[in-house]
Amino acid sequence: MLKDVIINMKNIHGVDESEDTLDFLTDGYYSHEDGISCISYEESDVTGLAGTRTSVIIMPDRIVVDRDGRITSRMEFREGEKSEFLYSTPYGKATMGLRTRKIDKKFGESGGHATIDYDIDVEHTVFAKNKLILDVKPELKTNA
Repeated sequence: MLKDVIINMKNIHGVDESEDTLDFLTDGYYSHEDGISCISYEESDVTGLAGTRTSVIIMPDRIVVDRDGRITSRMEFREGEKSEFLYSTPYGKATMGLRTRKIDKKFGESGGHATIDYDIDVEHTVFAKNKLILDVKPELKTNA
């Protein structure tokens, strides 16, 4: 069953010694069944991905981030592993590498928390070290 939730994301993106942080708060949907959690939401201008729907699937052994719309990609995070993904935009496509250093996650019926430490590389050169922090909480209903 889908539940209305508030999603709070913090993406820390580091290149060389400088660091950029993007905090993003949005509403979305959440489900949890048989140990698998799914979060979905619409991107906005804040993230630079407006026109894109993002789904995050949290499984016991991995986290998958699927984007569909103006931007398409499928990133698969497995702790200690490296993978590649195709990042497609209206301006072109690029194959990128993804190395997951660490995943910390805890999800249940009403939401949860995940932290993913990972590197993105382009043509085998580290492009950025990243940390994604994701918090999902039930949306509080108010009576008007």
